[in-house]
Amino acid sequence: MQQPYTHYLRVRYAECDAQGVVFNARYGEYVDVAATEFSRAVWGNYQDLLARGLDTQVVKLSTSWSAPARFDDVLAIAVEVAHIGRSSYRLTLSHRCHPSGKHIATSEITYVMVDCDAYQSTPIPDDLRQLLIEAGVGQVSNHAGVELP
Repeated sequence: MQQPYTHYLRVRYAECDAQGVVFNARYGEYVDVAATEFSRAVWGNYQDLLARGLDTQVVKLSTSWSAPARFDDVLAIAVEVAHIGRSSYRLTLSHRCHPSGKHIATSEITYVMVDCDAYQSTPIPDDLRQLLIEAGVGQVSNHAGVELP
């Protein structure tokens, strides 16, 4: 089985709450960063998407937790395409501690492709759809600065 696209980040002190764990709202930021890096790996430069008159908008984001993450933990966030519709696509993100693999949370985010001029949904172009199907398998972005196998 091929490894999904994975983004690594280190939990910073300011992201933790009074209980010493990552504050729940920070996961929205983690998802945004991991999904942005995933999009960059799949589609390239965001400015190129805009130059085509296209953009994406988040229409749904949810997270379910199974364990806390704490200051200085390294999270490995695996990003996989769960569904591709006519104008939308959904990503599933699995947050795990690195290197133990302990599961922390699962997030789902749904994007809609929009026309930049009208800001209305528009079909995902065939070339971008194909790139989503191929989906950056085995690629990594490492913002944690850790050595990876």
